[in-house]
Amino acid sequence: MKFNVNQQDLQQALNYCQGVIEKRSTLPILSNILLNVQSSILTLTATDLDLIFIHQIENIEVLEEGKTTTTSSIMYDIIRKFSSGKKINLTLTDSSKLHVESEKSFFNLNCINPLEFPVTDENFNENQFSIKSKQLLKLLNKCKFSISNDETRHYLSGIFLHQTEVDDKNYLTAVATDSHRMSISKTKLSQKINFEPIILPKKTIFQLCSLLDNYDGDVKVSNMKSKIKFELKNSILISKLIDGKFPNYIQVIPKNNQKKLEVDLKLFLDSVDRVASVSLDKKDGVKFQLTKDNLSLSVNNTNSGDGNETLAVNFENDLEISFNSRYLIDVASQLDGEKIQIFFHDSGSPALIKDPGDFDSIFVVMPMKG
Repeated sequence: MKFNVNQQDLQQALNYCQGVIEKRSTLPILSNILLNVQSSILTLTATDLDLIFIHQIENIEVLEEGKTTTTSSIMYDIIRKFSSGKKINLTLTDSSKLHVESEKSFFNLNCINPLEFPVTDENFNENQFSIKSKQLLKLLNKCKFSISNDETRHYLSGIFLHQTEVDDKNYLTAVATDSHRMSISKTKLSQKINFEPIILPKKTIFQLCSLLDNYDGDVKVSNMKSKIKFELKNSILISKLIDGKFPNYIQVIPKNNQKKLEVDLKLFLDSVDRVASVSLDKKDGVKFQLTKDNLSLSVNNTNSGDGNETLAVNFENDLEISFNSRYLIDVASQLDGEKIQIFFHDSGSPALIKDPGDFDSIFVVMPMKG
């Protein structure tokens, strides 16, 4: 195996691989990436057995075809320290050493036989649909911060993706909750699709987001019982799904929150962020004291002090309620419009947050006790 490749192309591909490979894998081969050179294409494959990532770099200069595997993290560390955009020569000298050369640098990396690398070949041809990369990225970004980190309820440690129908229109809807807050976002589909509801794991979501961040085009999605496949122009991501039943989220959405607060989004976000600075562990609630057209925010921490701030808002009632500042900042950071709307029922009930700039996303946040 002998080929030349551009430094930036290889660095980006290896960077994606880093997100898949487990740092503390018990099987040495799982710390490796599979490099396969065939007819002017370099294919890199990384897996942790739950997630498989395949990326192709096209139009490379191939002197001799072949394949090998080498340690992903070491190769990535070397490649990213080479001069940007320069040509890198890679040669498999014998079956156990990969020779890497650029400008005046030479490295010989240990290899493991590619036959040990676990590759699967499944047929995903059924249930396929296409979605624009920006639409899919939006769904994931609006929901991913609400994913639960609680290992005991594994069915909450991902995003619930399913098809919904509203007024004869079809949507792909995403939901995530950690039972203290919930995000729901939907995107319109051009037609009804054949898509079983699934729970997409957290690691897959973050890997997919980093791919979609740098990609503008269609994403082909196909799923079979326990796996899903996302196809981009030069990348494929195949993931196992979370086996479990997502709770009935519809019944959690507040129905009778009539007290509407509307405030400038940036002022609100900055204000909550500043007031929360006085709390060291961010566990102290931000207290809302609402009167007509006035919002007083305060945080009181026995160890470090207190902070207060007042905002002019649109509000018609009197209400006192506390929230975890992190939850408010997470939601507010994902809104698209100029304003934020928060609908309350009373001080003990969940608040409903809407974005006047995006009618397809809503958020629910539980208040803090006390």
